[in-house]
Amino acid sequence: MTIENLSVNKSFGGWQKQYGHHSKTLNCTMRFAIYLPPQASNGKKVPVLYWLSGLTCSDENFMQKAGALRIAAELGIAIVAPDTSPRGEGVADDEGYDLGQGAGFYVNATQAPWNRHYHMYDYVVNELPELIEATFPVSQQRSISGHSMGGHGALTIAMLKPERYSSMSAFSPINNPMTCPWGKKAFTAYLGKDKATWAKHDASELMRQATQFVPVKVDQGLSDDFLTEQLKPEVLEAAAKVSNYPLELNLHEGYDHSYYFISSFIEEHLRFHANHLNK
Repeated sequence: MTIENLSVNKSFGGWQKQYGHHSKTLNCTMRFAIYLPPQASNGKKVPVLYWLSGLTCSDENFMQKAGALRIAAELGIAIVAPDTSPRGEGVADDEGYDLGQGAGFYVNATQAPWNRHYHMYDYVVNELPELIEATFPVSQQRSISGHSMGGHGALTIAMLKPERYSSMSAFSPINNPMTCPWGKKAFTAYLGKDKATWAKHDASELMRQATQFVPVKVDQGLSDDFLTEQLKPEVLEAAAKVSNYPLELNLHEGYDHSYYFISSFIEEHLRFHANHLNK
């Protein structure tokens, strides 16, 4: 597979790079960012943390705003951040920020016109890791994390594919998309009206029924404008109690939905993942 290097920046002894490539899964050109820690330059294959961003974001937000690269360099972890949806001319879109380009929701769309391009689940689970592992000095040890819509993606993907991920974490995830406005809009458009299909991509439903456990850490700010209507961490917490899922849920007074929150606690998340990736 041909990939095009779009930018290179040295950071904390490692390299922050951005690439473009044609995705067969999404039927369009995609971008992703990768941080390779200094250990990757010494012939060592390093583990990878996949980061999934939220609504309106791209592959750039986390790498530029989260303050994660210093810790990733120390721990010897590569970070891969895909874009949040297919993009480009001919790719279906919507006037709202919460549907279409920038809002892929990490599912495989089955409904027209979205099903031509919007297969973010397959892209994140299969195509992108295959490309990363074939191109860069990384191992097959993977963890996954994300924010908001990307937190939903990280939790659901890891619970649907527990054998592929050493750990999962999320900041301010959409925990119960079946019952919130963002989720209802996206799931109706991408997946149709069958709520049994929705349940297969709902973190709370998956956690309630889980029999295989992936170590999980979730952080949520209590001054988040979206907390009550969209995010519903109490539903995820209740689901974990049903299955005895070992959920670590941390609630933080005064913190909101922004990257100020993420940057405040990203070190804890990276050390959490490193602990499990190195087992």
